[in-house]
This record gives sequence, C-alpha cells and structure tokens, in this order.
Amino acid sequence: MSIRRILVANRGEIAARIVRTCHKLNIETVLAASEADRDSLPARLATRTVCIGPAHPTASYLKPELQVQAALGTGCDAIHPGYGFLSERAAFARLCEQHGVTFIGPTSEQLAIAGDKLAARAAAKGVDVPLAPGGEAPSLEVARELAARIGMPLLVKAAGGGGGRGMKLVERAEDLDAALELAAAEAGAAFGDARVYLERFVTRARHIEVQVLGDGAGNIVHLGERDCSVQRRYQKIIEETPAPGVPQELRARLHDAALRFAGRLRYRGAGTVEFLVDVARDEFYFLEMNARIQVEHPVTEMVSGVDIVAAQIAIASGSGLRLVRGEAWREGCAIECRINAEDPARDFAPSPGTVRSARWPDAEGIRVDTHIESGARVPPFYDSLLGKIIAHGRDRAQALTRLRAAIAVTRIEGIATNLGLHAEILADPEFMAGGVDTGYLARLLERPARAAVRQHG
Repeated sequence: MSIRRILVANRGEIAARIVRTCHKLNIETVLAASEADRDSLPARLATRTVCIGPAHPTASYLKPELQVQAALGTGCDAIHPGYGFLSERAAFARLCEQHGVTFIGPTSEQLAIAGDKLAARAAAKGVDVPLAPGGEAPSLEVARELAARIGMPLLVKAAGGGGGRGMKLVERAEDLDAALELAAAEAGAAFGDARVYLERFVTRARHIEVQVLGDGAGNIVHLGERDCSVQRRYQKIIEETPAPGVPQELRARLHDAALRFAGRLRYRGAGTVEFLVDVARDEFYFLEMNARIQVEHPVTEMVSGVDIVAAQIAIASGSGLRLVRGEAWREGCAIECRINAEDPARDFAPSPGTVRSARWPDAEGIRVDTHIESGARVPPFYDSLLGKIIAHGRDRAQALTRLRAAIAVTRIEGIATNLGLHAEILADPEFMAGGVDTGYLARLLERPARAAVRQHG
C-alpha cells in the first residue's frame, strides 16, 4: 500500500519533525492545526494546513472525530499522531480503522493493552518480564493487605494513564487511605479511569527504556536503550544513549525483556518499553510501554542511523522492517536536553508569551528539533516544550563537551526557559560521572548554594 498524503495530528516540534521526514520521502502533508497554531512553523512547512478548532486542546487536538474528518476531507491516506494528545488512544486508532485511514502506529488492540497498566503488567508476566511487587487495589481492604505484603515505601499508580498523574508516594501505612483516594480522584479526572494499583517504590532507581520497532507480524528489533533518569516530578528533562555505567550483561537482559514484551503483543510500529533499574538490588522491573514515538527519539536516531519516523511510515504502509535484529549500527553517544518555557526560579512556572529572539546552535555533532523562531508565540494551552538540543560524539565526554557549548550559545529572549538549569546539570560532577538515579535532580535543586545561584540568575 502506498501512502501519498499524511495528516499530521499534532503540533510543535514533533509536527515539524514529521513533516520534514515526509518531505524527504516525497509524501504530502496536511497539518491539523488549532487556531493558536495556524501561523506556526509547522503550518508553514506542511504542504497544506487545515484549522480543526479553537486553541484549547479539548476543542481541537483531543477530538478524534475532527482529526479523522480532516484526513478524509483532504484526501489523506494516513494519520500520524506524533506523541501526546491522541497518540495512545485506542478509540482514535479504532476510528481510523473504521474509516479506512491508516493509523501510523500500533493497532487499537495493542494500544488498549499498552494503555492499561494492569493489562500491560499481565502481558509482561506472561513472557517472564520482571515486575515490581504490586497489584490492583480495587478496595481499601485489598489495598491494605497488599501494602502489608509489599512493605513501605510504595507507590499508588493510575491504571489508565501516566505522566505522574494519579501517582502518589506512600511512606507510612497510616497515609495509604488518603493517598488511594487522591490518586483515584486524579486518575478519574485525567483519564476517565479511577482504577489504581500499588507497586513497590524503589528508593534508588534508574529509568532506562528500550526503543523497539515491530512489523505487526511478529518481527521485532531493538535500537538500544536510553537513560531517562534526570527527571522532575516524573517528567524527563535529559536523556542519553547508551545508558552510562550499565554492565553489558544487564544491558543485554533489558534488550531481551523489551523484545519479549513487544513480541507478546506482536507489536506494530515504534514503541518504547520502559524499565526501572533497582540500583541497590541490581534488578530491573517493567514499568510500561509507550506505544508511540517518544520525545527523546533523536538520541537513538543519532547513534543508530535509523530515521524512526520513516520506519513508522514504512511499517504502516506494509513495507515492514527494513532492518533485521542487530543490523542497526550503534556508534558513539548522544545526549538530549529538553528546552522548556518554564521558570526554575519560580518553581518551574510555565512561561507563555512571544519569543522576541531565538538563536539555536549550529555546530558539528549538534541537532536541534524545534518549532520556535524569532517572533513565535508560545500559547498557554499546551506543553511547555520549545525544542530539543541533541549532541552526538564519539564517546560521552565528547557529546557532553559539544552539548555544553551548544547550550551556552543558545538564546531565547522574551520568555523564561530552563536553559540555565541545563548548563548547571551538564557542569555538575555527579552528572558528568554518569549513571545518576531518578532522585538526582531533586538533590541538585535542594543544594543551598545552587538554589541561591538560580534565584539570582
């Protein structure tokens, strides 16, 4: 099946990223844009732009029927959902299937399993992928009994979503009931699904994920792992590949576990299997599968030589995988910084507004994925991501040197950003040594001397 025209059902840097690959493949693009994004860089890059509604995402980007209507009305063969918004909604993929529009991603059945954390845990268990001790908490009585077996500390987690919403840390048994109530309320409001489950909290952990590609017929390959342990409130800030300081034996087990899980689903498209590595116990546990392209996919592309968006399109068109297991070359190291419109000096408050001036780096080994240029507007309705700066080097030391230099010359004026925080992290001895855990950034932010520096710019 030939794909001639794709509706890009997203915005921002990922929309621009998808459009650019489509142009290289001689595929026409139609950008589905809200009123706030009609004059954006992705809108100018796309072959055509259609407005699908008001600025607020619930009236535009989050309406499956509008996206499908836009695709049908403009003669699109396929829809690329990017990440976020509708990208992991099984109902959206099902609607595309019903109207004969190719969904560039997994099947609706695969999305339903991956999007339900309890179903995903069951699938992982079925192929002997390690799970953190835990289980569903359908009632207070069951939750209390399960908590007693797991022990403290533990996490209450939403079954139907992620991103830190509906997630509560419980360190004392007497706090469990209140945490369950809060988590269920948040999960219900965010995902329309109030189910929660309990899971052992790993005090010192690393967040490592494996990029996979599947053709939907049982053929699965991996493109290596990424370390995403630099996080704030479960939101990733810096990602890199390969994961530093991971023994080769553990790395191989992570890759194998990801392939087994994706194989269990007969997965189609690009996806990421996420794991939590327990540093103290030298064990790892399955977290979830993100059944879409990830924000941090460029680091994998830079060391593997694979255009993941092009691979998604090829798989969706029926061309299958264009590489076999182990065929992708992996060379050097790549590190990515997410540049956000937020103010670290004001507890990371969002900073919408107009970018008076934007200057992005242009140097050897540096890639920039962004939709921001001088004069661009940053609306208050969406994620604060402005762009990503990615550095590649023959080793981690060279990648770090290049990334520090790139951050130093980047200028975004008119709004607050986290550029200063990135400069601070990249120069910090603990991060430079490699292998930080998920508690690293919180510790850095709590250092009194560092806090004073940030407060005064």
